Amino acid sequence: MRKRDHPIYSRPGHLIRRLQQIAVAIFMSETGRFNMTPVQYSALLAIELHPGIDQTTLVDIIAFDRTTIGKVVGRLESKKWVKRVPASHDRRSKCLTITPAGRKVLRAIDAAVDRTQRLILAPLKPAERDAFVAMLKRLVQLNNSRSRAPLGMPPDLSRPGRGRTRRGGRAIDSSGEVSR
Repeated sequence: MRKRDHPIYSRPGHLIRRLQQIAVAIFMSETGRFNMTPVQYSALLAIELHPGIDQTTLVDIIAFDRTTIGKVVGRLESKKWVKRVPASHDRRSKCLTITPAGRKVLRAIDAAVDRTQRLILAPLKPAERDAFVAMLKRLVQLNNSRSRAPLGMPPDLSRPGRGRTRRGGRAIDSSGEVSR
């Protein structure tokens, strides 16, 4: 058997990991001048869509691991794109808000992110693109509970005593796609 014929090259896990590597490479190529990673983009977009969320809620919205989200938020803060402010209901908790500079960079990067999504799918025929994305969504939704960082929706923060309001119930994946 030739090395390229090994079964690993046909296994879904390997192919998904490779496609993720390719997607990140395309993202970085298209958005390099903004000095932003896909995870930073997702986090910044989530903070814009859900002003005042805490880091735990951010983790749920973008399906990212809790152990490194602090570093991601720290980088966004050092770039002056977000601010951490003490929560009114609990001074130990920090609420995240986007700054005007953060909004400006999100608007500036939008076209490059859209171009990235098109380039990822470009090798497929137009009819295959929708089917492929639909299958990806289905696999992600059906396997979400198996993830170490499952995608979650922010809790309903509009109930009394929560100190914040829910903002649209949108989740954002690491490529910047917004889901409901």
